[in-house]
Amino acid sequence: MLPLKQSEEALKDKRRLRWACRRGMLELDVLFEPFVDQAYDELSEEQKAVFRRLVTCDDPDLFAWFMGHQKCEDEELDAMVQFMLSRVKV
Repeated sequence: MLPLKQSEEALKDKRRLRWACRRGMLELDVLFEPFVDQAYDELSEEQKAVFRRLVTCDDPDLFAWFMGHQKCEDEELDAMVQFMLSRVKV
């Protein structure tokens, strides 16, 4: 029964994360939501932690990073931005 409980908890976490990925900008929604659906499960635990940290960033910063207007100074976050851009084609 333990694996079922872990599976249920993982689904709850993913639902919470999917909700957190709903941004105030369509340009970000079309990046974050497909990424969670298509690639999040394949990430290592470290990468998942970086992604969860990325989701907490402000929309104007995220927009600037993803549109290439600015480079994220945090190397881990920047690597995740680049990875997401390589995985999600819009």
